[in-house]
Amino acid sequence: MQSTETTPDAYILSLPDDRKQAMNTLRDIIKQNLPAGFEETMQYGMISYVVPHSIYPNGYHCKPKDALPFISIGSQKNFIVIHHLGIYGDTALLDWFLQAYAKASTAKLDMGKGCVRFKKMDQIPFALIGELAAKITVQEWIDTYEAAFVKKK
Repeated sequence: MQSTETTPDAYILSLPDDRKQAMNTLRDIIKQNLPAGFEETMQYGMISYVVPHSIYPNGYHCKPKDALPFISIGSQKNFIVIHHLGIYGDTALLDWFLQAYAKASTAKLDMGKGCVRFKKMDQIPFALIGELAAKITVQEWIDTYEAAFVKKK
């Protein structure tokens, strides 16, 4: 279920009432903890935090006219999802997150390669998500991204 909203505020307003509070809290905790340089926008139908072209002109290798994605949050049909490309591209960060999640939540972790899904809004470990958002600077993300995803010529 991909949104066609063009701003984060409009996206939040478009959500069902039972999702608005959790998404607002996620958005706030990420913005409070995200290192300087990332920019909030809408990308791929979700609220996204990206490295803007002004910092990384090459953009996303899959679609260079898009800014380099880092974290996205979205409300899907059956869950809220957090896409964090850092945990997809950095095994040390993934290991930290898995250990920290086990300490922060009693809920079973529902996770894909770079996404974490929450079916129950009261089981989202907001403080942990804030800590995760703070773990990587813009330059560290660019370095990790290039090492993992960009083919060297």
